[in-house]
Amino acid sequence: MLSTDVTQIDGLKRMLSRPPVQVIAVTGGKGGVGKSTISANLAISMAQAGRKVMLLDADLGLANLDVLLGLSPKHHLGHVIAGQVDLADVFIPGPAGIQLVPASNGLEEMAELSEAENIGLIRAFSELDSEVDTLIIDTAAGLGKSVINFARAAREVLLVVCDEPASITDAYATVKVLSSRYKVDRFHVVANRARTALAGRELFNKLVRVTDRFLDVHLEYLGTVPEDDQLQRAVQMQRAVVDAYPRSKSAQSIKTIARKVDAMPRPDGARGDLEFFVERLIQYSSADGMSVV
Repeated sequence: MLSTDVTQIDGLKRMLSRPPVQVIAVTGGKGGVGKSTISANLAISMAQAGRKVMLLDADLGLANLDVLLGLSPKHHLGHVIAGQVDLADVFIPGPAGIQLVPASNGLEEMAELSEAENIGLIRAFSELDSEVDTLIIDTAAGLGKSVINFARAAREVLLVVCDEPASITDAYATVKVLSSRYKVDRFHVVANRARTALAGRELFNKLVRVTDRFLDVHLEYLGTVPEDDQLQRAVQMQRAVVDAYPRSKSAQSIKTIARKVDAMPRPDGARGDLEFFVERLIQYSSADGMSVV
């Protein structure tokens, strides 16, 4: 075999060993619905099940995932934007082997990044040489530029909703903007802090009745995370409830949701739009169907 053939095969093997990354944006519009708690516990649950998970704190100016998990990052995304460190330099290991990408807290300029800076940050992930296969993005509250860009650059959008009028209204607004302006037509819904599973399902049905009336989208119910004192204790301990109290009602619910998320179809090619890890998608699509000996 010629040396050039060996080089080409080695390169193809490297491409296939770095499959596309499943990217899930966790959002909801209203602050205080539990997005960060769901994001952290979902990431750790999937890592416990064998996934190589990266957790991105995308609340760029009011980050809290490091505090939630009792971690102390030396660098954060503010240092990356300022050109002081590379993106890979800010990663810190977390529970169950997840990689946390911490953001800054209290930096006003990070909450007001330009469109170009948001897009540049998303594209920086394509340059990573990491074995990650799942990226979970904890977005900020509201419908700012960063929330919209991170959500549209993800393959799946997970809405966290509480049984409060403002939460339902904001979740609907999020779906409306992403669907009407950016053609996102599929959303996964988690009912958080519901009294019972039945109450969580009814909350989902309330949202569906509104979206079915006015929008051309599909909503999928992932499950309910119930009110749970053990989850609140875990938060006080700065630990994930799936780690601190794995047999609690909330932990069991989150693990069930994690299994559903893990079963979602993995991306098989680039969409031609703003996207995380787009280089891997292009490489994987090019290599798909080719044999390696």
